[in-house]
Amino acid sequence: MKKLRNVVSIILLAGVLAACGDNASGSSNALNENKIVVGVTAGPHEQIVEAAAEVAAENGLEVELKVFSDYVLPNTALSEGDLDVNSYQHKPFLDQFNEDHGTDLVPVGKTILNPMGVYSDTYESIDDLPDGAIFGLPNDPTNGGRALFILEETGIITLEEGKKETASIHDVVENPKNLEFVELDAAQIPNQLSEVDAAAINTNFALGAGISPKEDSILLESTNSPYVNYIVVRSENEDDPVVQKFVEAYQSDKVKAFIEEEFQGSVIPSWDE
Repeated sequence: MKKLRNVVSIILLAGVLAACGDNASGSSNALNENKIVVGVTAGPHEQIVEAAAEVAAENGLEVELKVFSDYVLPNTALSEGDLDVNSYQHKPFLDQFNEDHGTDLVPVGKTILNPMGVYSDTYESIDDLPDGAIFGLPNDPTNGGRALFILEETGIITLEEGKKETASIHDVVENPKNLEFVELDAAQIPNQLSEVDAAAINTNFALGAGISPKEDSILLESTNSPYVNYIVVRSENEDDPVVQKFVEAYQSDKVKAFIEEEFQGSVIPSWDE
């Protein structure tokens, strides 16, 4: 019995020491204070984080970029710990991802607004669309709803009350032009623009196809949009100093100047709004 008591005492002591060690060194989930791994989608988000990385380097923080070609994997990689941070999404998309996947990812700082635009190879104004025009929408719920929200803001359609930011084509209650909505893969819409009368295209995909939101759109999302993008982390890292250091680098005057010069109004810094 005495030997057993000694073994138990050793186990309890080890537990206490381990707990003390955790308290002494901070949370076991703390990030590397000198390096942060950031996930982005290709295009503007990648370019802007590259600019932010230069500012961060001046303050002793190394930024490693991982570039993705879709909207789901950067959140999956973040939730699984392959990333420390990602920067590419608006809050409605983040909320939907958390709900669908049971994750707890949180926004920690505003970044930019990529104003969604409506484009047409045939018509020069949204008002020129004829009765029964075929209109292409992104087929993911958040960006499809965003496109409908833009159309409603302009008075082209009316959505069911309470469904403004989460609307689907089934929530259109007034459609005076009898637009025929076709849901398409968001990344492919620029290539399919000639097959429809008009379509809503995300900024990153428009720019990737050589389309200028500011110059080529027949309708552009207003700056009152709820679809501002955010820097996002796992909830346990929300207050981590290295995250705050990265946010400060991103929201610096140098990065703002880069965005304004590089994108000429097609991408809008939003952290001062």
